[in-house]
Parts: sequence; C-alpha cells; structure tokens
Amino acid sequence: MKKVTIITGGSRGIGKATAICLAKQGHHICIGYRNREDSAYEVVDMIRALGQSAIAVQVDIADENQVIALFQRAEKELGYISGLVNNAGILKPQATIEQLMAERLNEIFATNITGAFLCAREAVKRMALRHGGQGGVIVNVSSAAARLGSPHEYVDYAASKGAIDTLTIGLAQEVAAQGIRVNAVRPGFIYTEMHADGGEPERVERIKDSLPMKRGGQPEEVAQAIAWLLSDESSYVTGNFVDLAGGK
Repeated sequence: MKKVTIITGGSRGIGKATAICLAKQGHHICIGYRNREDSAYEVVDMIRALGQSAIAVQVDIADENQVIALFQRAEKELGYISGLVNNAGILKPQATIEQLMAERLNEIFATNITGAFLCAREAVKRMALRHGGQGGVIVNVSSAAARLGSPHEYVDYAASKGAIDTLTIGLAQEVAAQGIRVNAVRPGFIYTEMHADGGEPERVERIKDSLPMKRGGQPEEVAQAIAWLLSDESSYVTGNFVDLAGGK
C-alpha cells in the first residue's frame, strides 16, 4: 500500500525531522502548519528532492472545519491516508498555577487536546475497515511532561499531554479491530525551537546534567521512533508508548 502520512506541526522541530525521515522511507507527506509558511514549503522542497510527493496545508487544528479541509485536501492530492502523526502543539511562557488564566488554558487545550482528537477522528473515518478503509497508523506526540508534571513551568502543557496519553490508550482499543494501530512517543528535553516559546531557549542546556544520559535529545532521534511505530516492523504494537527523555 502506498504510504501517505499527514504530519501536523510539520514545519519545524520534531515534525520536520519526522517528515524527512519518513520521506527517506518512501512516505508521501502532507505538512500541516499554522504560521510558518516559508518553513513549511522548505520542508516540502526537501521531501520532493528525496523523490516523494509532498504538499503543505495551512491549518489551525483547533478549528474543526480547517481540520476537515486538511484531510480532504491531503486525500485529494496525495491519495489514501495511511498514517497520521499528531504532532502540532503549543507551549506558553513558564508559569505557576497562580499565574494561569482561563484564556491561556483554553488556548492550550483547544490545540493540544481538541485538535489532536479532531485529527484522530478524521483519520479513523478514512482508515477504518468498516468505512471501506485499508487500516492505518496514528502516532500521537505526547511528552515526558505527561509523566513528570512540569511543576513551576508548564503544568497546563503537561496536563494537555496527559490527555494525549489517555487518548492513545482508549483509541487504540477502540479501533484495533478496524485495522488501525495507535501509539505515542513521549519526548523530553529535545533541542527544538519550542523552548523559546516557553521563554527559555536554552532550557535543555540548563537541565541536561540532571538527566541520566547527561545530554539533551535531537529531533531526529524522536523521528526514528515515530517512523518505527508507523512501519510494518511494529505491526503488533498498539496502545503503547516510547519514552525519549534520556532516562528521566
């Protein structure tokens, strides 16, 4: 079966690294991006240079209609969607619980939780055997924060990723008989631009010596795990997690 994979948040960091990794393995890619159009099309050009088809679609995954449009366009231009990498997420500046406001919480949860659910829904509608689909794979990008809680920094972000863990477990059981596998990766302390969104671009450098492996991780290391979960090599794996946090 031709491999067509949608990657939300695919213009930078883990999403970008995953797109390149998958393209090298023969996947045709739809990059979902919200703001970074130039970066998204740079990734598209890199994928095409590797001999695979690629498109970029601007989408705010917190908007239901935009999510539907994303899947419709990917299906129309690339073909049957066999994979989804639920990677898009947002992070706000570090704050304690006393500093959190409803507006911030609702924005984070709308993207990180509701958006992931909507993308998973659209994928299942197309992949499920009962709808005439051929099955497929969903990989959710959670975070070590879901296990660690991120006290004094990102409890709201951590909570949103905890919801992604629950989605992974429940959805995997719900759609297993429909030919769909659902797993997650939980990265932590990875060198990406997201730390700047939280107000501390050098956060990994500050933390790395406290990790058992004494170093931060690279986006490419996470991408390899995602690629394995999307591959036939993990064909009997569903409802599971791969932790990539240097032993933390």
